[in-house]
Amino acid sequence: MSGVTAVERQVVLSVPADRLPALRRRISAVLITTQILGGLGVATGIALAAVLAKEVSGTESLSGLAPTATVAGTAVLSMPLAALMTARGRRPGLVLAYLIGAVGAAVTVVAARVGSFPLLLCGMAAFGAASSANLQARFAAADLAEPDRRARAISLVVWATTIGAVLGPNIAAPAGRSVTGLGIPATAGPFLWAAGIFLISALVVAVLLRPDPLLTARALAPAEEGSPAARSLRAGMAAVAASPRARLAVVSVAVAHTAMVSVMSMTPVALAHHGAGIDLIGLVISGHIAGMYAFAPLMGRLSDRLGRLSGIGLCVGLLACAVFLAGTAGGSHGQTAVGLFVLGLGWSAGLVSGSALLTDSVPQPARAAAQGLSDLVMNASAGIGGAVAGLVVAKASYGWLNLTAACLLLPLAALALFTRGRWAKEVPAAD
Repeated sequence: MSGVTAVERQVVLSVPADRLPALRRRISAVLITTQILGGLGVATGIALAAVLAKEVSGTESLSGLAPTATVAGTAVLSMPLAALMTARGRRPGLVLAYLIGAVGAAVTVVAARVGSFPLLLCGMAAFGAASSANLQARFAAADLAEPDRRARAISLVVWATTIGAVLGPNIAAPAGRSVTGLGIPATAGPFLWAAGIFLISALVVAVLLRPDPLLTARALAPAEEGSPAARSLRAGMAAVAASPRARLAVVSVAVAHTAMVSVMSMTPVALAHHGAGIDLIGLVISGHIAGMYAFAPLMGRLSDRLGRLSGIGLCVGLLACAVFLAGTAGGSHGQTAVGLFVLGLGWSAGLVSGSALLTDSVPQPARAAAQGLSDLVMNASAGIGGAVAGLVVAKASYGWLNLTAACLLLPLAALALFTRGRWAKEVPAAD
């Protein structure tokens, strides 16, 4: 146990093997609770982000920069938070992420109050830290999970986001009305509520996420421990570069997220172009969100039972069906809705299977760093994809956007087949 710190030694002494099942359940419950809260805070704020940006900037052309700043903040903060978790454990990293998110939400409120668009973008970027915390929580769920149940552990945390994602937009209006007496614009009210929700999330993690799941996992696997250098960000990147399955995992999550964000972000525009009203657009997006989160436990079970590579294959198949349905829908709102629902299912399969495969494929000391790298690549790719999506629709059409997303799936499918064949040669009976 030469690579284990004094804190970790104390952890392993305090968690005998017969207590592990109960500890897994308790940590899962804490993470699900914070995921509900964090998802609620993010969804509440994001619901009116573009509208708030339009009001503060005075032009509709800049309204898309607010959600873009949030995605950029999520991506940029992924690696520093991963570095903190690598060194100190999940709890300090998640607490700090929620606190930064709360500060970002508060800065956004101040920016709305004084009418400063640059300050608004800074606040939205910091607000993205809460999204990073929500993403990292899925890996915290996998820290202590048994190898053949990792995907299910991840999927339960992803599933919990459904509650916050559905409730958030619905409380945005009352949140806005609650602050008008304070001289705060109604469109900034959701961010004030989000700040409070993130503070509660940070408190729950700080008090209840004990013992730390990452430190406990390290302490319970001393044979895998190495020097502190084995836990560095450089070691995490090297571990991903050295493992074909880890590279496939990172690419799978990035492609699934980029395809989903690109198509989803422009679907309201396409629906409106074909005469859909706000209510119908809301229903289509709600169905999409249900596909993303509500069926995550099913994706986790399939990934554990059939194998990670089969789960990634399912992701590619579902996303291909989704972009075909959405891209050829034209004025058929029902077909677009089905396409967006299937798009959510494909994203869910890719996120759960890819995250589990990444956790399986890198050494325990380097996992937190590798997971942070995956989230950085995922969010950076989606940010670029979202920006390019608008240009494709403006210059060509929504159908061409879906065709572009389909083209992203081809190299992923080829890489998955190559990795499966290579793995079958090395370990014939494994997936």
